[in-house]
Amino acid sequence: MKADLHPEYNEVIFFDASVDFKFLTRSTLKAKGAETMKWTDGKEYPVVRLDVSSESHPFYTGKQKIVDTAGRIEKFRNKYAMYSK
Repeated sequence: MKADLHPEYNEVIFFDASVDFKFLTRSTLKAKGAETMKWTDGKEYPVVRLDVSSESHPFYTGKQKIVDTAGRIEKFRNKYAMYSK
């Protein structure tokens, strides 16, 4: 195998500050800056900040808005009904 072909695979903390949710996993992502955070095991790990996680995304939190498309479909059909004949 070629040397230096694969990216580094290190442990990082993914942190969603909007809901104060964090999880530790391994990733090839590099943390921007030199920000680190102490995990429950007492070790310091680099931090990757997230805008959205499963704790803050509306689909997973149950706060997703249901869009009623029936009205849009009927409006489209009525508008273009003369072309379909």
